[in-house]
Amino acid sequence: MAGRRSDQRSVSAWRPRVQGVVEVFHAHYTEYAYPMHVHDAWTLLIVDDGAVRYDLDRHEHGTPHDTVSLLPPHVPHNGSPATPDGFRKRVLYLDASRLGDELIGPAVDAPDLRDPLLRRRVGRLHTALARPGDELEAESRLTFVGERLRSHLAPRHEAGAARRDPALARRLRELLDERVVEGIGLAEAAALVPAHPAHLVRAFSGAYGIAPHQYLMSRRVDRARRLLLAGTSPADVAGATGFYDQAHLTRHFKRLVGVTPGRYRGSGGR
Repeated sequence: MAGRRSDQRSVSAWRPRVQGVVEVFHAHYTEYAYPMHVHDAWTLLIVDDGAVRYDLDRHEHGTPHDTVSLLPPHVPHNGSPATPDGFRKRVLYLDASRLGDELIGPAVDAPDLRDPLLRRRVGRLHTALARPGDELEAESRLTFVGERLRSHLAPRHEAGAARRDPALARRLRELLDERVVEGIGLAEAAALVPAHPAHLVRAFSGAYGIAPHQYLMSRRVDRARRLLLAGTSPADVAGATGFYDQAHLTRHFKRLVGVTPGRYRGSGGR
């Protein structure tokens, strides 16, 4: 039969080293339809092309590209393309403890959230999760995504205006300085300080004008510069300064210095 499209499917899935994220799942489907099923995790969904039509708790919903959809655990749902060319989606499966059980009911009633800021935050979180070595950035972004989701589902719990807390910011800076190479996760830092992770990140950014993950990468790049000028190879520098690999070093080094580590090393520092 002329003009019939072939069913195309492509997926990419991985489990990042970020507490609270069970799985990252990217997919492109042209005709495939999900049957009714459940997950034991929260499903946080954005659609980059096309749209998805799905039933949740016997009510039909849809996901245009500017929507963030949050499907609660243990509630049956399905899914199928709502546009002729199918859809491309990015999904995060969040541990059930990441959002409280008290939010399941509100999420069932209103799973599709029209919030451009939340949409951008989720997209940036996916970008961070795709880069090994940037776990602190991903944890920070995940914290703010969770806070924004809770503000939709339980607005009475919405966080108030950020308040300055220089002592807290200084303590986090000390922790980062102590662990430039080995790094520290946001949850561990928040427990040591102690403070809520979102307040911790805001306090640091407000005090120093830079996010904690940016500060840590800046410190690592400074160390890398000294080692490179001493003649150490970029591959060895990456391991000695806390970067995931040489590509991870190169990405951050070039962004902060303007040239690759190899070119910097060969310049003689001039």
